[in-house]
Amino acid sequence: MIETVIKNWHSALQGELDFGELLHPDCTFWSPVVFKPLEGREITKMYLSAAYQVFPGDDGGEKQDNDAGSFKYTKHILDGNHAVLEFETTVDGISINGVDIITCDDEGLITEFKVMIRPKKGVEKIHEQMGQMLASMPPTE
Repeated sequence: MIETVIKNWHSALQGELDFGELLHPDCTFWSPVVFKPLEGREITKMYLSAAYQVFPGDDGGEKQDNDAGSFKYTKHILDGNHAVLEFETTVDGISINGVDIITCDDEGLITEFKVMIRPKKGVEKIHEQMGQMLASMPPTE
């Protein structure tokens, strides 16, 4: 099941699917810059949409409008209903390395999405830019 979920995740990154279509209504999102988990499809979709705009490029590196589309997944580890996707990117000259840890249910909906980032300077830059991006987005319904 996770293989299909990750294929759909890549389609969403390409703009072919809406992030919300992939998420369970009770999805939990773990941000590297928020103290507590965020609960629900709408808040998770909002954070994923903001991150998509903050992190340059996409999983294929085709977006070239900021930092030369540097975002790319470098490893995929899939097992059962779990995936760990390692990524690399550059934001404002800071090299960032991280992982997306994704869990799905048996219906193929993401039930948990956890993002971990290093180094500390990268976390601080993402925190700054995510705050600006979220402030500019319309409130969720």
